[in-house]
Amino acid sequence: MGKRIVIDPITRIEGHLRIDCEVDGGKVTDAWASGTMWRGVEQILLGRDPRDAWAITQRFCGVCTTVHAIASVRAVENALQMSVPKNAQYIRNLMIAAHAIHDEIVHFYHLSALDWVDVTSALKADPKATADLAESLSDWPMNGVKVQAATKERLSTLVESGQLGIFANGYWGHPAMKLPPEVNLLAVTHYLQALDVQRKANKIVSVLGSKTPHIQNVAVGGVSNPIALNSQSVLSIERLLLVKEAIDELKAFITQVYTVDVAAVAAFYPEWTQIGKGVINYLAAPDFPLDEKGTKFVTSGGYIPEGDLAGLKPITTFGDKLLMDNVAESVKHSWYQGGKGPLHPYKGETVAEYTDFQEKGKYSFVKSPTFNGKPAQVGPLARVLVAAAVKDDAVVKHLTRVIGIIEAIAKIKVPLEALHSTLGRHAARAVMCARNVEILEDQWNLLMANIAAGDSSTFEKPVFPKGEIQGFGFHEAPRGMLSHWIVIEDGIIKNYQAVVPTTWNAAPRNEDDQMGPYEASLIGTPLADPERPLEVLRTIHSFDPCLACAVHLIDPDKRDIIQVRAL
Repeated sequence: MGKRIVIDPITRIEGHLRIDCEVDGGKVTDAWASGTMWRGVEQILLGRDPRDAWAITQRFCGVCTTVHAIASVRAVENALQMSVPKNAQYIRNLMIAAHAIHDEIVHFYHLSALDWVDVTSALKADPKATADLAESLSDWPMNGVKVQAATKERLSTLVESGQLGIFANGYWGHPAMKLPPEVNLLAVTHYLQALDVQRKANKIVSVLGSKTPHIQNVAVGGVSNPIALNSQSVLSIERLLLVKEAIDELKAFITQVYTVDVAAVAAFYPEWTQIGKGVINYLAAPDFPLDEKGTKFVTSGGYIPEGDLAGLKPITTFGDKLLMDNVAESVKHSWYQGGKGPLHPYKGETVAEYTDFQEKGKYSFVKSPTFNGKPAQVGPLARVLVAAAVKDDAVVKHLTRVIGIIEAIAKIKVPLEALHSTLGRHAARAVMCARNVEILEDQWNLLMANIAAGDSSTFEKPVFPKGEIQGFGFHEAPRGMLSHWIVIEDGIIKNYQAVVPTTWNAAPRNEDDQMGPYEASLIGTPLADPERPLEVLRTIHSFDPCLACAVHLIDPDKRDIIQVRAL
C-alpha cells in the first residue's frame, strides 16, 4: 500500500498550488495538481469596452503583468485586423524581453535554486577555493575571494542570530543535496548579486511602461509613448540611453554568471536529466514581431508532437489557423460548471462550481487545455526545442554552450533527449535568457534606427464595427505560450478567455483523463525522504508555476478579499 503525501501550498511560487502524490517503493506512482483559488477575471470583463481589457487582465497577477497587457491588445487588434506601427512593436518588444529576463533571473536564483543549493553547507566552504572555482568558470569581476568571504560572513551572522531570514524554511541537510560547500557558497553569492541585477531589467520596463508591475503605456493600436528625442517629458534620447546602459549590465551577468551557474549546478546532478520528463507534446508561439501585421518574428513557434522535432507543425503569424483551430479547454476535473465537453476558447465558460477535492472527480480551479485533443507542455523548453527543430542558430549556439559547460564539469555526454527533464527546463530557461538579452539589444537598435529615419508614429486609432467579431492574441511569456481570446459584439466584450502558461502545465486530468504536465512529470520521481519531499519541489519549480494567472480570486459580492495595514 502506497503512502499519500500532500504539499499545500507549494512554496516559492505565485499563487496557491497543492500537489498530492502517491509514493510506493520510494517513487511517485500517482499525482494530482490542484489550483486552490478561483479565476474570475473573465467574468469581470463581460460587457466592458475591449480597449480596457489589457489594463484589467494585468491584474491576473502581480508578477505576470506586462505579458497579459500584450496578449490582450494583440487579441483585440487581431479581431479588428489592425496594423501596429513599427515603433510600437519595437517598444513592446523591449518591454517583453526585459520582463522575460527579469522573470528568468528571479526564477533560477530566488524561486528554485534553493532546491539544489544547501545554504548552511556554504558555511563550510573555503572562500579562496570558492573564488578559484568561480574564476575558472567565468571572468565575472564579482567572483573574487573578498566577495566570497563577505558572503560567508553574512551567512554566519544570520545563522548565529538563529534567524535565516530569506534562507529560512529550506530542506537543509537533505540527503538529495549534493553540491560541495564551495559550489553552495558561490551560488549564495550569486543569489545575493541577482537581487540587484534583476532590478535593472525592471528598470527598462518602468522607463518604457511608466511603471512596473502593471505597465501603463500599451493601447489597442500601439503604445502611448510619444517620441521626441529633445523633450524631457516623453521618450527622449536620455531615457533610451538609460535603457541601453541597463541592457549592457544585464548581458554581462547573464553571460558570465546565470548561464554558467545553471550549467555548473546541473553538472553535479546528472541523474536529474532522467527525471521529470512527463508530457512531451510541446507548444510555443512565435514572438517579437518585426512588421506591422505580425507576419515576421524574431523567434519561432510551433507544435512538436511526442518530442519528435521532425514532426514540427509551425505557427507563423498572428491569427494562425493551426493555433486557432486546435485549442480547447475541459472542466471535467475542474471546479467549474461544465458537462459540455472541451470548449474552444471563443465559446469558453468560467462559472465556478466547487465540490471539494475529489480524487476521481473535480479537484482543481485550473482548467485542462489541450492542443489537438492532447495535453501540451509550454515554456522555455518548448521554445528551445522549436528553435532546434527550425535550426535557429541564434538559440542553438547558447544551448551548445550550456551543454558544453555541463559536459566539461561532469565529464559526461548530454544528448538533446536529456532536455526532456527537470534540469532540461532549467537549462532551456537559461538559454532563452541569453537569447532574450541579445533580442533586447537588437530591438533597441531597430527602434533607434527607425526613429533616426524620421518615423515617430506609435499609435493607430482602433475603430469597432457593428455586429460580432472575434480574435485571439498570443505571446510567448516567460512561463510559456499565453493566449487571450475575445468575442466582441457592437464594440462590447461578449466573451473573454485567457489560456495561460500555468493553465497548460498545471492542468488536472483532461476530458480523456490524461494527466497534465505537472502531474505526468512527477511519475517515477525518487524520494529520499517522503516526509521532506524536496524532489517533488524540484520538478514542480522547474516549470516556474504562477497559479495567480491560472486561477484568479474574486468575490462575486464585491467585498474586500483582504486588508493590508502598514505598521
